[in-house]
Amino acid sequence: MVREVGLRRHRDVSQGLLCGAWHQTDWKSPLMCGIVGYLSSRAPVSMHQLVSMRDTMAHRGPDGEGIWHSDDGLVGLGHRRLAIVDLSAGGHQPMPSHDGRLVITYNGEIYNHHELRETLRELGWAFRSTSDTEVLLAAYQQWGEAALDRLSGMFAFAIYDREARKLFAARDRAGEKPFFYRHADRRLIFASELKAILAHPEMPRKADPIALDHFLAYGYVPRELCMLTGYAKLPAGHKLRYDIAADRLEVEPYWHLPQWKGGVAEPMEALLDAFEPLFDTAVRRQLDADVPVAVLLSGGLDSSLVAATAARVSSKVTTFTIGFPDHPGFDESPIARRLAGELGTEHVELSAEADTADLLPSLAAQFDEPISDSSMIPTFLVSRLVRSKARVALGGDGGDELFGGYRQYGWAQRIARFRRLGLHHLGMSGPAAKLLPYGFPLRKMALRLVDPYDPALTVSRLAEPRQRRALIGDTAGAAEHYRAALMAGRHEPRDRAMALDFQTYMCDDILVKVDRASMLTSLELRAPLLDPAIIEFAFGRLAPHQRTDGNRRKLLLRSLARRRLPDWFDSHRKQGFSIPLAAWLRGPWASLLEDLAAGAGDGLLDPAGVRHFLRQDKSVNMAQQVYALAMLEMWRREYRVTME
Repeated sequence: MVREVGLRRHRDVSQGLLCGAWHQTDWKSPLMCGIVGYLSSRAPVSMHQLVSMRDTMAHRGPDGEGIWHSDDGLVGLGHRRLAIVDLSAGGHQPMPSHDGRLVITYNGEIYNHHELRETLRELGWAFRSTSDTEVLLAAYQQWGEAALDRLSGMFAFAIYDREARKLFAARDRAGEKPFFYRHADRRLIFASELKAILAHPEMPRKADPIALDHFLAYGYVPRELCMLTGYAKLPAGHKLRYDIAADRLEVEPYWHLPQWKGGVAEPMEALLDAFEPLFDTAVRRQLDADVPVAVLLSGGLDSSLVAATAARVSSKVTTFTIGFPDHPGFDESPIARRLAGELGTEHVELSAEADTADLLPSLAAQFDEPISDSSMIPTFLVSRLVRSKARVALGGDGGDELFGGYRQYGWAQRIARFRRLGLHHLGMSGPAAKLLPYGFPLRKMALRLVDPYDPALTVSRLAEPRQRRALIGDTAGAAEHYRAALMAGRHEPRDRAMALDFQTYMCDDILVKVDRASMLTSLELRAPLLDPAIIEFAFGRLAPHQRTDGNRRKLLLRSLARRRLPDWFDSHRKQGFSIPLAAWLRGPWASLLEDLAAGAGDGLLDPAGVRHFLRQDKSVNMAQQVYALAMLEMWRREYRVTME
């Protein structure tokens, strides 16, 4: 039997299905986009409301939009689209199944859709387009929820079953594509961005104190938590089911982060030989597009390996770099320029200056929750530059969390060793350490040794519980307890820290920054190092000491660099994609950010606590903390959030 999925508009469908209407304009492609949905058993959503919610995300999909709306108004799905693959009209969304029973709205890219298409064809399916949306819908019809085990890509999608009146949704393993939702008052509303849900006139805007503690502690809000009470995010690697009639919501993982089983580690050369084809396949798949594809080349190890591999498997590669010419300690553009010349890529550079402070309000508005990662600015700037020449770009995100690139992993290892030996009792006591000023390096080091929390929880902390307690009261400390549960069953300090960062920092800081900053310019950023096969390899086959060992980090990727990058390339250098924040705060950003930070005491935080915090010794580098408070205040004003 030949099965066919594709766009057929059913005004009357057999088997007692609801009639529905599709409203679509200017369709070109099935890919990067924004999705929205509304489901209720008693409160209909008007077409006007649904369109308003969808169009808050016009930047995510400027090339077209679509709506599916049930005749009774109780269910609606919306979609915005950015044209990248299959530039025909064959990938219209929301897309119905061939019999009209299912309707899908989908954001993302299934990188192995060609292979899945061939498998499904062998099983009797026929296709009317080259759209991966069509493949995803057929895969769900063929294998049900088990189709998730076969997907390689970044995605957030929802499929509505019109006959059963049930919704199924899922998010990719790394959390590259976002999915917010609110379940209350016998209805479920979901969207790629929180602002789309808030566009509904009945949505409250009260801050969540637990999420606020997480933000103050680490600079972002992790996993299912949301800065607004009553809202949530679908965590990475999770699926969601919603039964409209029963008003029953179920959320559960469909995938778990693997763990090295211990024993004798495999030889490094054998591991490298096994890793190379996985990496090549990931890069090759992610270069697949019907529009120009670029590579973000920072000059660091991860992006340099991506660029070198792209140049190996593609005849034409354009690389883009952002530099800070007035701050050599932050400027990797000369290295990127030299490497691009040896790889033979067309290379484009952009210089970032301190006068970019005027971008902060618009970026704060774009980020659905506050985030203290100042690299959102260069990410946005380079995305805007790339978008003038390409619609898709590859980057090196994920390399640090998968392969042990951060110095803090070595610190977690050392602190755990000191504690096992009892050496922390020989040093400065906790009360004495607390007398040192905030931001003072020795203070942080001393407190790490005597901190009652796991080292993995303290090495990347932005503010200590005592400091947060002065700002928000007794809620302080919730963040550490929550994060500790994510490391259950893992005992090696480095593995614990890397697993925690993968599930929180990478997903809810790095990838949020990448998604929002790039989609604001309608650019799709892809991360080959987050291919599922590479994630499984890094956490499942590499022993912790083969990823990072003391001051030696990213050992496998450095071995690959010796095979693929020039001899002069310094793979041991670790700079990070960041801005000279402290210098800019002493200059043109000072008044803006300090005034905003002070304003946080008028909104969500205790005024006396904020004043005390900002009176800290100016000789101590508190730039990151001041920036975090300023971003929190800009977010509060933009989203009109209160604590009541």
